[in-house]
Order: sequence, then C-alpha cells, then structure tokens
Amino acid sequence: MIEIKEVKTRKQMRRFTQFPFMLYKGNPYYVPSFRADENIIMDPLKNPSLEKCDIRCWLAYKDGKVAGRIAAILQKQYNEISGRKCIRFSRFDCIDDEKVAAALLAEVEKYGIALGMDTMHGPWGFNDQDREGLLTYGFDRRSTYCTNYNYPYYEKLVKSQGFEDESEWLEYDFVIPEKTDERIARIAERLKDKFRVKEMVGTMPMKKLIAKYGHKALEMVNKAYAVLDCYVPVEGGVVDSILSQFATIINPRYFSMLVNDKDEVVGMAVMLPSICEAIQKSNGRLFPFGVFRLLKAMHKPKELEMALIAVRPDYQKTGINSLMISRIMSNIIEDGITKVESNPELVTNTAVQSQWTSLEKKVIKRRKCFVKKIAESQVVAEVAPTDATVSE
Repeated sequence: MIEIKEVKTRKQMRRFTQFPFMLYKGNPYYVPSFRADENIIMDPLKNPSLEKCDIRCWLAYKDGKVAGRIAAILQKQYNEISGRKCIRFSRFDCIDDEKVAAALLAEVEKYGIALGMDTMHGPWGFNDQDREGLLTYGFDRRSTYCTNYNYPYYEKLVKSQGFEDESEWLEYDFVIPEKTDERIARIAERLKDKFRVKEMVGTMPMKKLIAKYGHKALEMVNKAYAVLDCYVPVEGGVVDSILSQFATIINPRYFSMLVNDKDEVVGMAVMLPSICEAIQKSNGRLFPFGVFRLLKAMHKPKELEMALIAVRPDYQKTGINSLMISRIMSNIIEDGITKVESNPELVTNTAVQSQWTSLEKKVIKRRKCFVKKIAESQVVAEVAPTDATVSE
C-alpha cells in the first residue's frame, strides 16, 4: 500500500530531510546537503528563494514506512522570463519502486495543473545555485557538494512516467600540470594591458572585496549565463545570501575577479575547497564537530571544486579567461592540490567549455533534467501560497 502525505508539520519536514540519509546510508559516493539548510526550504522568513518561488513537499509511505520524497517548485521568475508555464520537480528521492515514483511525480503534476501549468520538468532547484539534474553516468564517483548523487535506477523511474531528456551536463576531472605554463602566463600579461583589466584579489581583504564588488560580480554572471538552459537570474535576497557565504568560504588563492578601467566586473572564476569529506563525516550536521572539520577543509584543502567561471559577454572570446586560469593554476601547483573537479557544465555551453581548453581533462560524470507535457493549461483548483512556517 502506497500513501502520499503533504509535508505540513516540522516533524514531517524532518522526515523529508532525513530520508536521503536513510536511503544512502553507507554509500561512499553520496554527499548530503546541510540538514539545517534543507529544513528551511519551505520557510519564506529564512529562505530568500521564496521571494519569487512557491514550494510544496510530499512524502511517500509504503507499508507504513517512508519510501520516497519530492518537492514541487513554481519558479515564477523563470516562467515570466521564458514565457513558459512550467512546474519544477525537485528533491526527488525514492526506493527502486515504479509505483512509489509514479505516485510522487503525480502529486507535482496535479499541483502544476492546479496552478495552470502545462509543462513539468526537473529535477530543477530554486535557481542555478541549487542542486539540479539526475546523475546518469559516473555512479562510482563521489558527488561534489554542489551536486546530487542518485542510484542508477532513478532515470528509469522518471522515464517510466513519460519524461524525455531536456538538458544534459558534463563533469570533469582536470589533470594538474607539474609546473605553470609560462606561455599562458606571458599571454595573460599582454591581455591585461591590451584590455585594461586588473586582478582585484589581493588588493584588499576578501570581505571588503565582496562587499564592494559582490553585487556587480553576480550581475555580470547573470549576463554571462543568460542564454543557458532554464537559467534564472540571481537577484534580491538570494544575492545577499550567496555573498554572505562567499565571504566566509572562498579561499583567495583559488579565486579571481577582473575589473576594467571603468571599475566594472568583467570576469570571475571561483574554485572552492572541497568540503565533501567533512560533510560526510559530520552526516550533514554543523554541530558539534562539523564546523571544525569544515574549517580545516577550507583552509588546508587537498581537493578543489570548480564552482564557476564567467566572462561578461562583450569580453568573451578575448582570452582574458587565461588571466584568471593562470593565476589560480599557479597557486594550485604551488599548494600541492591533488585533485580538481568541475561542477556540471551544460553540453550546449560551449563558451564555458572553451575556457578550459588549455587544461587536460576527462569526463567523469553526466547528469540530465527531464521534461513532459502535462494537462492543458487550465486552472482546476485554487492553491494557497506557501505558509510562512510549517506547524508543529
């Protein structure tokens, strides 16, 4: 017997957050989100993404035990930008049971139809800073902090409900050279003079740098990424949330920010110290010992995750990306970093992939989002907005 319950209480929210820990218990490749972050996804007082999104969450029970979970996200900003009428499914985790998966996905579909949507797709998050996509290749590799891990049967379960491929990403391992490529370094210096750009990292403390240029930098990223599949600009309270985290977790040795002679941000590259092992050991908890493991991972890293590289559209194809790569790679070699792994890069995003042509790399993972048409756009029920908090 399968029963679906909407998440409405704090107790249910804890079960929603806890389920992946049960499903992937003992799996060395699964890297959880922080429990504290997931517990507040339905609270607009704590989750700034709800300024422009609505969310519903459900749990599936089979024979009285939790067997799956799913969230529905109405990304109103994306729908306005794209002109589409989409409902997103997110936080999809499930045992290998087609009936359980069908029941969970059906709840999102019904919710979407009630809101007048005609398309359902996912797994997408609130925005591109959220986890998205199902892993379809590379199941024997540990996830990064920014990505989901899932079992191989997930794709089968989703496609059994009529979904087709929508977007695909690649993830890479980069080969770290033994020494800095002096040719690239010389080219980078010439480009710095030619385009009158300046590296800002090191000119002031990191907190001051983020305070002065952070908003400008994310506006530049929005312009650089605007053409990507289902991209949602990072705006409002989400910006402040991201920047508050940036100021504490970025190691300036693996960060680059370029400004032009008008003091405009034209390029940014971020590699983050991998905190995966620390999160795994702490089981997604910051306290009592998780925070110490995180601090150690951030300040004395051996592995890095490539968070992003973005160049303002009018500076793309100028080669100024080599300025950022040269600086960061020089520090990586000097610091004895043993592993650099990318986060997902869209197959169609040739502009980003071309940024790293000077570095040897190999594909280690693939992931996809899926899409299907649902009932004709017609409001069949009134759906109330998300409550400020879930009740006891």
